[in-house]
Amino acid sequence: MKSSPIRLTKQKLSPKASKDKAVRDLAFAKTPARRAKKAENQRKHRANPGMKGKDYDHKTSTFKSVKANRGNDGEGTKIEGKRKYTIKWKIRHTKWKVFLALVI
Repeated sequence: MKSSPIRLTKQKLSPKASKDKAVRDLAFAKTPARRAKKAENQRKHRANPGMKGKDYDHKTSTFKSVKANRGNDGEGTKIEGKRKYTIKWKIRHTKWKVFLALVI
């Protein structure tokens, strides 16, 4: 099997830039949306121990391979932003219907 010509290496950042990035990454990881997704992912994995090694896709509410989940099934991630990204359970819940009506 041939290796990929693209070499994925660690970003070469200055010490200050590295610290700033760590702060930004942690702030993003602690946003309410990310924390909710992490909690949901943990619940799903506890309920389905046979899905080890798979990622839970919040958009389709299914388990997928890491490759398929990260790459949006070959569609890329540019179309997954802001209003275009909807989690199925939000549509079913009344409070989210009210929220979506106000936003749109």
